[in-house]
Amino acid sequence: MKFSLYKRWFHPLLLLMWLIIGIALRLTNLTAKPPWTDEFSTLVFSLGNSFLPVPLDQAIAPDVLLQPLQPQAGASMNDVWAHLSTESNHPPLYFVLAHWWMRLFPTQNGLVSLWGARSLSAVFGALSIPAIYALSWLTFRSRLVAHIAAAIMAVSPYGIFLAQEARHYTLAILWVIASLACLVIATRHIQNRTQLPISIALSWVVVNALGIATHYFFSLTLCTEAVVLIFLAWQQWSKGGKGQGDKGTRGTRGQGGQGDNENNSFPPSPPLPIPPSPPLLHSPWWRIYAVAAGTFVAGVVWLPVFLQNSYGDKLTDWIQTPRVGFAWVSPLFQAFAAWVTMQFLLPVESPQLWIVLVSGLVMLIYFIWLLPILFRGLKVQLKQPETRLMTQVFVVLVVSAIALFFIFTYFLGIDLTRGARYNFVYFPAVIVLLGASFAVSWHPLVGRPRSSGKKAVGIILLMGFFSAVTVLSNLGYQKYYRPELFVQLIQKTSQVPVLIATTQRTHVHIGEMMGVAREFKIQNLTSPSSPTPLFLLAHQDQNPNTSSDALQKTLKELPRPLDLWLVNFYAPQPEEVKKCATDMQSLPAVNGYEYKLYHCR
Repeated sequence: MKFSLYKRWFHPLLLLMWLIIGIALRLTNLTAKPPWTDEFSTLVFSLGNSFLPVPLDQAIAPDVLLQPLQPQAGASMNDVWAHLSTESNHPPLYFVLAHWWMRLFPTQNGLVSLWGARSLSAVFGALSIPAIYALSWLTFRSRLVAHIAAAIMAVSPYGIFLAQEARHYTLAILWVIASLACLVIATRHIQNRTQLPISIALSWVVVNALGIATHYFFSLTLCTEAVVLIFLAWQQWSKGGKGQGDKGTRGTRGQGGQGDNENNSFPPSPPLPIPPSPPLLHSPWWRIYAVAAGTFVAGVVWLPVFLQNSYGDKLTDWIQTPRVGFAWVSPLFQAFAAWVTMQFLLPVESPQLWIVLVSGLVMLIYFIWLLPILFRGLKVQLKQPETRLMTQVFVVLVVSAIALFFIFTYFLGIDLTRGARYNFVYFPAVIVLLGASFAVSWHPLVGRPRSSGKKAVGIILLMGFFSAVTVLSNLGYQKYYRPELFVQLIQKTSQVPVLIATTQRTHVHIGEMMGVAREFKIQNLTSPSSPTPLFLLAHQDQNPNTSSDALQKTLKELPRPLDLWLVNFYAPQPEEVKKCATDMQSLPAVNGYEYKLYHCR
């Protein structure tokens, strides 16, 4: 009785352990890293606020710049959608959920709670652990595969990186997992030539609609699923409709054929074959076509919203850069870096060079050791009749997704590899394949000690845990913007009033300065004597000279002495700047903030 009870609760308790580990990692040091520009977009729009009231072309105080981060009592979901649809290029589902979630947390110094905003993404990230367990079990009918996949998801450095940002990617991952689960069920019905339940078909459409309403790039997941369905259709077609022809042949037993005429005095007539109709016209294809049609409609409804947004092109300029020189091969390295960090990542972004070198060497050795284990496991799963088809399905998913990324990058001029976060579209499929592959190592093979495979899986999970700690310590997947370092540099260098000037085209550039202003606000709380800077957001549209004119006018109005920090300022320098002395010190570079310092006396 005790053994039976233990067996019954073993798997739920083990899954609970992965969930506890996963959510503990995702909530650790949740606010240690400052928010970056995309997170400021989430914070402002989810509050139902706008970037438009921020004054441009004039010197403003930090509190004025940070005003969009202050919750407004009368803000509603309508405000969220109104500002998001006109100032950004994202669908609203996550922002609406964040609007309600962030209300549960008190403000911090009058500003929205960063912990509250990021915790929603962390919760969705933790939910992906039981979700990937369910998907893996549904796919391979193996508790071992499911547990290994859940454990890998719990400690994945890539998964933790996404979960610790106030962004919509972890919610999108849940929709990807749910959509892939529907695909797995459809695959089994295609294999068995049985009708897809209407509840699954409707659920599939709803999940896909919610996925598109969370992130437009969810459509890339749908494209990979379409490739899988084409692959399955080709497989079925290449078999010549076997099974369908048998069912469509007259004279079979029980249908007026030879079986019904065994006692007749006359010999039976030979069966008349009916040419088999194409497999794609039988179950479950018609309902799959209906799912595709419903999903298409769910996606098309967003097209007018996307096209009418005047900010769309400006916000995606950073991934539409001309390709010259090393830029032709950089996507290969960027893509590879994103692939490996789904499972392991050591402190390669440490400020200590020797740590970087040691980490890189260990990662290389580990990768060389891991690769044969991975391919051997997939090879075994492809040879097993009961797992071959599902392994093929997920391999096709991952390969087609990677191919899509490179098609966008090299043929359409949109470098999706520059944003590692975009790999969410096939991240769950990779985790399922890793779980299936490493499960093979868990079982002893001929000529290998029983414990060696389990040790290998233990090493893999331990490496994942160390990788998670790397992300939590900001030694891997560092934020591109480091405003805290920039503020420390200003406080150390400038002893007189400060003007920080930047060119502004979209709310991204406002977010860059918000990060600096927020850090100054935090520093002033601990050190009230430190000077408070002024900010200039010099608007720039077609003519860069408009930014120069705004800076010229502002400098004439401000008293001297003054330290001018030109930060990410992409415009000609006006005459008033040339009257100031250029700082000749060798100052350190700061991620995300390209600056020049001038002393105006």
